[in-house]
Amino acid sequence: MDLSGLKTIRIAACDMNGQMRGKRLPAGMAAKLDSGAARMPISTLNVDLWGCDVEDNPLVFETGDADGVMLPTERGAVPMPWLKSASALVPMAMYWEDGSAFLGDPRHVLTDVLSRYAERGWTVVAATEMEFSLLDDSGLRPAPPIDPLTGRELDQQSVLSVAELDAFDDFFTDLYDGAEMMGIPAQSAISEAGLGQFEINLNHQEAMRAADDAWLFKALVRGLARKHGFAATFMAKPYPQEAGNGMHVHFSVEDKDGSNVFDNGGETGSDLLMHAVAGCLAAMPASSLIFAPHGNSYDRLVPGAHAPVSAAWAYENRTAAIRIPGGSPKARRIEHRVAGGDINPYLMLATVLGSALAGIEDQMQPPAPSEGNIYEIKGLPQLAADWETAIDWFESDPLIARVLPELAIRNLVMTKRQELKGFAERPRESHWLSWLEAV
Repeated sequence: MDLSGLKTIRIAACDMNGQMRGKRLPAGMAAKLDSGAARMPISTLNVDLWGCDVEDNPLVFETGDADGVMLPTERGAVPMPWLKSASALVPMAMYWEDGSAFLGDPRHVLTDVLSRYAERGWTVVAATEMEFSLLDDSGLRPAPPIDPLTGRELDQQSVLSVAELDAFDDFFTDLYDGAEMMGIPAQSAISEAGLGQFEINLNHQEAMRAADDAWLFKALVRGLARKHGFAATFMAKPYPQEAGNGMHVHFSVEDKDGSNVFDNGGETGSDLLMHAVAGCLAAMPASSLIFAPHGNSYDRLVPGAHAPVSAAWAYENRTAAIRIPGGSPKARRIEHRVAGGDINPYLMLATVLGSALAGIEDQMQPPAPSEGNIYEIKGLPQLAADWETAIDWFESDPLIARVLPELAIRNLVMTKRQELKGFAERPRESHWLSWLEAV
């Protein structure tokens, strides 16, 4: 992006909750970013949902709350079309003073996992399905947005309704224009099953780029919604009786020749596909905290609510946590359907891809694929049923310790324990406001 003519830029890195943490700078400083001129306390990427330091975090007082060095990522600067004044956002990553990657930075966590694929000569290709809700947040509880055509509050579900998409045409037109400006490959848009709920798919691309774009797309959606007079949220369950927001991810793996290693020329997929499925299943219960990182997340993970509650896989079955879509064998891939819309895309992809690679490395074998309504099958391994259990499982699981860096595990657990305590001390009716734009 050409930064000439701009007065200001933003620089930001991703914290453990997927929030942008950074600074507003004069545009003239852009030329100095590659030299490490931008610095920020390393602990900034490990604050809680409200932006508070995590108690007893050794990154704070034990080390004097030292600065880290922020450097631009290969994603490059992108425009910020939700702002009135022209500006640019430069995505950054955090490094220690000696130049080594700070593995409490979620983007570095994904880089670490992808490097293991690269050692095999493999490249991961991924795509995301981004679900979000438009709403009115002016009151004490979330309310459906006002239909721009009728001036009335939305009052019914309108799954796959073209009319509902058209009612919000100004917003979606700006959204697609903004995505194009930012280099985000937005594809089809649909109205979903929930009240005021929509989904936009982002096209298949290299996995790090897919994670970057998911992170940036959230900011774009929330910013443009405000510009149009309502709010947008990716929180897992805005309304108790409505469908929740998920973020399904599709991924495949290409070898150095560009061939899909999951393709065996038939419908079942290769042995490598089976090993990857088995790895994802093995890590899934202990990964609940990654896929459902907030208290509100567990309102979505209930039987019969279009979200998985058990570690099961199947061919062409949307009640499964892992679905193997049909179609051409050359496009054989895994669809991982557990994550809520409130996840950190870097940590989610790192966990899914790291688990799949562990399954490949150990040649794990999955059980037979499930059939029918998987909610009705007894005896399947279950995801964590609540936030506190998810934190405990994540902290102590040996497979998670193999998949993710120790520092990232420690920092996330400390953050989530503080948030668990913080929500317990706050009035319950105020909880949703904490999640509204934060996720």
